[in-house]
Formats: sequence, structure tokens, C-alpha cells
Amino acid sequence: MPQTLSCVYLHIVFSTKNRVGFLGDMELRKKMHTYLAGIVENQNCHAMRIGGVANHVHLFVRFGREITQSNLLRELKRSSSAWIKTQPGHPDDFTWQKGSGIFSVSPSNVEAVCHYIEHQEAHHRTVSFDDELRDFYNKCGMEWRGHDDE
Repeated sequence: MPQTLSCVYLHIVFSTKNRVGFLGDMELRKKMHTYLAGIVENQNCHAMRIGGVANHVHLFVRFGREITQSNLLRELKRSSSAWIKTQPGHPDDFTWQKGSGIFSVSPSNVEAVCHYIEHQEAHHRTVSFDDELRDFYNKCGMEWRGHDDE
């Protein structure tokens, strides 16, 4: 084969430390999502959708061939934490949790994941973040152990 082809979709989820609602201001949240999309693109990946609520974000990414998951996550958290501290009225103690969830997505589910991320506000009126993650883990056949924000 003369080319190296890759089509890997990832749904990435991570929250603010201790689920603090640092992103409660909609304007700041939208700017954060735009900034995260730029980080994704700078890492030679493609941001399909980015959304979330006051205390966590969802990134749907077509993953690049030349980066690891851990390097992408490290850059997302490091750069966005530094960026938010440059914003007017920024939260001085902003930080992301250490952990994250990364879930593979079949190409046949691209539209469903985009829709899911676009409708996070409505979704979280009835479903907590922990319940949401528990559901992701169950769908992947993994054991849920709760969250750890240390």
C-alpha cells in the first residue's frame, strides 16, 4: 500500500477539578471550546465537535497518526489552563482534573456523537457527570470506580 491511512474517532471527556463550574459563563465556555479546537488542529488531529457544560468538556476528534492519546490530552489541558488565565475575569484557581475518559467511536456513529455533544446542556439537566461516565464505562465493558480529582 503506497499510503498510510488512518480513520480513528475518539470521544474525549474531562472535567474541572472537583467538578467546579469554572465554565459557567457561556461566553467563556464558547471561547474555551474554540481554543480547545485550535489545540486539536495544531496537533494534526481534527475537531469534529467540542461542547460541554460548566464543569466538563466533550471533544469529538478524528485522531491524527503522529500523536499519542496521552500527548494530545496533556497539550489540551496544559495549553487551555494557561490560556484561561489570560482571559478577563478568569478564575484564578482554574484547573482540570487529572483523569479523563477516551472512548473509541465507530464511523457509523459520527452523527450520533456530534448530536450528543451539541445537546449537552439539555442532557445534563437530568443526568449527572458521574452517571454519564458510568454509562460510557458500562458500554465499553469497563468497571466504574468513581472519580478521582487528586
